[in-house]
Amino acid sequence: MARKSSGAVSATTWAIWAMGVLVVALLASWAWSQLASGGRPTHASAAKTVRVQVLNGSGESGIASRVASYLREGGYQVVEVRNADRSDYFASMVVARRSELSNAREVAHYLGGPPLIQQAWDSELADVTVLIGSDRSHLQLEP
Repeated sequence: MARKSSGAVSATTWAIWAMGVLVVALLASWAWSQLASGGRPTHASAAKTVRVQVLNGSGESGIASRVASYLREGGYQVVEVRNADRSDYFASMVVARRSELSNAREVAHYLGGPPLIQQAWDSELADVTVLIGSDRSHLQLEP
């Protein structure tokens, strides 16, 4: 019966080491992406830009600009910031402007989960509208 020399490493051992190195590299890549984004996910990618309109219906001056800045930090393309048609909305909400709800769900999740409604329209302005109401303190505006 022939014995292997103690210096030889089997193909199985090399495969296990290679898999281990791959796992470590993937974990390091994930950790780096988390550190680079400040720990919060960046939702909108260059390939999938979510256009967001921000409307202030709360009556508080400057809140729409704060929400817009936070959305921009998250990678969203803010296309318009202005006052809503009135300033006495009670509830903040995210409005899906397309039949596909994934972009609106993403924005709602990023802002801490305000209600989501769908009101599709034929406009190229925005995919999602964020309407800020007097319950604005429930919106997440910091990572």
